[in-house]
Order: sequence, then C-alpha cells, then structure tokens
Amino acid sequence: MTSAASIDTVLAELIEDFDLLGDWEGRIEYVIELGKGLAPLADADRIEANKVPGCAAQVWLAVRQGPGGRLLFLADSDSALSKGNIALLLRLYSGRSPAEILGFDARAALDRLGLPSALTRQRANGLNAMVGRIRDAAMAASRAEVVSGTRP
Repeated sequence: MTSAASIDTVLAELIEDFDLLGDWEGRIEYVIELGKGLAPLADADRIEANKVPGCAAQVWLAVRQGPGGRLLFLADSDSALSKGNIALLLRLYSGRSPAEILGFDARAALDRLGLPSALTRQRANGLNAMVGRIRDAAMAASRAEVVSGTRP
C-alpha cells in the first residue's frame, strides 16, 4: 500500500486478499501474518495510557501527529491474533486525516471482511475497542484543529 492509496482502496485490497484465502483458518493466519509485520513499539509507548481497554490481550496503541495533521498510529500486543487485528486496522487508518478516519464506516468494513464473525465474542469486542480508540484519537485531533484554527 502506498500512502496515497485511499482508505477505500486499501479496504478493497484487503477484501480481495481475504476472498482469495477462502476459509477462516487461512484468513486468521493472514491476520496473524499482518501482525508480524508491525514495527516494534518503543518501551516508552508501552504505558497504561496507551492500553486499549476491553481487549482479551494487552494491546497498546500510540498516536502521533504527522504532516498535514494526519494521524500516525503505532501499536503492539502480547497476542498474535490481537497484534494482527491492530495491524489490519493500522493499514486502514494510519496516515489518515481525522476527517478520513471519522468518515469511514469501520463496522461495515470489518463486517465485509467477516472478521467479527470469525472471532470469539471477547476478541470481537476487543477489535471494536481498538476501532473506538482510533476514532477517539481522530475526534480529539479534529477538535484540536478547530480550537487552533488550523482546520480548513
């Protein structure tokens, strides 16, 4: 994926990959492989404030402000599947503007990928918590833009 690819283009690529894999065992293995590609998370980011509550495993999600107000997300987990789930979300969301993040229907996208139905209830709740944390960061960044007057 290039940084210029739209969020819908990235979703379409993921859907194509998932469709090619066929069964859920292959899809879950693919998600776990995505997690193996995450950059290591610095110890300084492994703090309580960056933990995502509601996950079956420990998940850390750090946010940085990038060029043009874009949000860059860094993450890790102590579970291979949770790490894969957050890696998938980072492919969709990292490097996007707050407006792009807030304008994207994550629930519909995840349903299209079939992820929630392939996960246990607790893992599906964790996935929703990860999306919620990303959206919260986008809302906070969006409010900060309005307050500082940097929003177009």
